[in-house]
Amino acid sequence: MPRQIVVLDARPTDVGDMDWSPLRALGELTLHPNTAPDEVAARIQSADIVLTNKVPLPASAFEAAPNLRLVSVLATGYDVIDLEAARRAGVTVCNVPAYSTASTAQTTVALLLELTQHAGAHDAAVKAGDWTRSPSFSFWNFPLTELDGKTLVVIGLGSIGGRVAAVCEALGMKIVAAQLPGRQPKGDSPSPRLPLDEALPLADVVSLHCPATPETRGLVNAEFLAKLKPSAFLLNTARGVLIDENAVAEALRNGKLAGFAADVLSVEPPPADNPLLTAPNCILTPHIAWASTESRRRLLDISAGNVAAFLDGTAQNVVS
Repeated sequence: MPRQIVVLDARPTDVGDMDWSPLRALGELTLHPNTAPDEVAARIQSADIVLTNKVPLPASAFEAAPNLRLVSVLATGYDVIDLEAARRAGVTVCNVPAYSTASTAQTTVALLLELTQHAGAHDAAVKAGDWTRSPSFSFWNFPLTELDGKTLVVIGLGSIGGRVAAVCEALGMKIVAAQLPGRQPKGDSPSPRLPLDEALPLADVVSLHCPATPETRGLVNAEFLAKLKPSAFLLNTARGVLIDENAVAEALRNGKLAGFAADVLSVEPPPADNPLLTAPNCILTPHIAWASTESRRRLLDISAGNVAAFLDGTAQNVVS
């Protein structure tokens, strides 16, 4: 019997534009667009290999799948997997590191440029007739901010944060890496590194690129925001739980923060009462920083490579 490979949530990785043939060549492939939690056990009960992006695999899932030997996460983060249960069951867990670095950095800079230049808002104003009715050849509905000479504070100067820093440096910005409390300083940073409390007052822009850990959850709270200039902009393309969303919304409403842009929220999709949905000077995109066509192709290529390497006895990108 051919090995059974099950993908629990093929969307949104594939919106009809991806090629799954490398995985099909490795076994009998079943693609589920989405899987509800109460459907997991039935769908993986005969599986040898499971791929999942956001569908959780708790301990009960491993108990329901006696043939399971590999879980390959269609993402970098793997907090949806109960790793201890996987170890007990003898299941290897892999992820896909760094596949979306370029795409996420590009989205971060796009959000910053929208906060400072408001290209989308001005395009909408032109198409609403504001330019046609204008008595002048030029108008703007928002302050336009030049980034040259401004200071970017990066929290999390890894591959994505480093790429964002490089692009912003090319725009003439000064780069400061913030050192989180309790972290050991790195000696190889290309940018000045300051303790967080010293870096925040210098910031014209803060960009978050750190993982969600017990120490960073709720990092951006009222105390954090009080250390920023009221003219500062805040960007989050990391994890939604880094942000106290009520505190950010209040700072925006009270003029204590000039603007906020994020691609991630604490709950996704967000409930209708999320305070950021109605906050002023707030730009939100629906978790698309990872989702360029090139990035998703890379994700699938590496995932197929994870499966092939495991079958060859040389497992790669192992996190379990």
